[in-house]
Amino acid sequence: MTIQVFGHKSPDTDSTGSPIVWAWYLNEVKGAAAAPKLLGEPNTEAAFMLQRWGLEKPEIIADVADDAAVVIVDTNNPAELPANINGADVQAIIDHHKLVGGLETKGPIDITIRPLACTATIMHDLMGDDAAKMPEAIKGAALTCILSDTLEFRSPTTTAHDKAVAEKLAADLGINISEYAAEMFAAKSDVSSFSDAELLRMDSKEYEVDGTKFRVSVLETTAPAVVLDRKASLMDTMTAVAAEDGVDQVLLFVVDILNEEATLLVPNDLVKTVAAKSFGAEAAGDTVVLPGIMSRKKQIIPNLKV
Repeated sequence: MTIQVFGHKSPDTDSTGSPIVWAWYLNEVKGAAAAPKLLGEPNTEAAFMLQRWGLEKPEIIADVADDAAVVIVDTNNPAELPANINGADVQAIIDHHKLVGGLETKGPIDITIRPLACTATIMHDLMGDDAAKMPEAIKGAALTCILSDTLEFRSPTTTAHDKAVAEKLAADLGINISEYAAEMFAAKSDVSSFSDAELLRMDSKEYEVDGTKFRVSVLETTAPAVVLDRKASLMDTMTAVAAEDGVDQVLLFVVDILNEEATLLVPNDLVKTVAAKSFGAEAAGDTVVLPGIMSRKKQIIPNLKV
């Protein structure tokens, strides 16, 4: 049986690249048949990674069958996984997020959750000496994942180890990190072909605070004005997206990678209250700038209050 390796829904670069990296390892080093999968269309940066390194886009799947062999990466949250995930045969979890709970397995499994910025960093460690066997394309995918999740080491989630692994991979590939990261972020910033609803769901996670359900969306960009020019229509679309997704409110944080700050769209009093209670920020208009806010995982989600 082929092991399906996948990350979370609304796949970003790490949830696109890390399944490819780990499926390579299982196939080529461990001798176990494995295939990377996606739970949705990859974002523009992830698509750039696939094209840049000549990698085939993994098959997009809607669900998993009973007893299907799977490895979960870059999440351990059932809400971000196929509906039948507890019917599958989960064989391993490799992640760097907090433990959520709710997954049920058929038996004992390998679980690795480490406080690092990127799943690909953890995979590099788990491979040990075998990491040196990675072909260029797989090293390129791993490097892209780390630079994406750390925002080229700007994110507060970055550790010295993430940086060291990225620098080693870049040296092996003869890649200038700053130049390559600029190409990645340019691809990530090109959102012209996406509808407002797609932008609101592109990099988002559901999170509940004291009974209020949020879809917490983050758009990381080197061109925040391009997104903010659409703020009126984005805020109009939030109502429909919230209703369709069964949440009370969409929160959109436009992260300015270069200036290391986020702009929160403020469509109503609820979000105005969230800005004040969560970040001590008083919103005078329909946006509020949050200096230094870069990470949903470390700075946004843990601080949300209503």
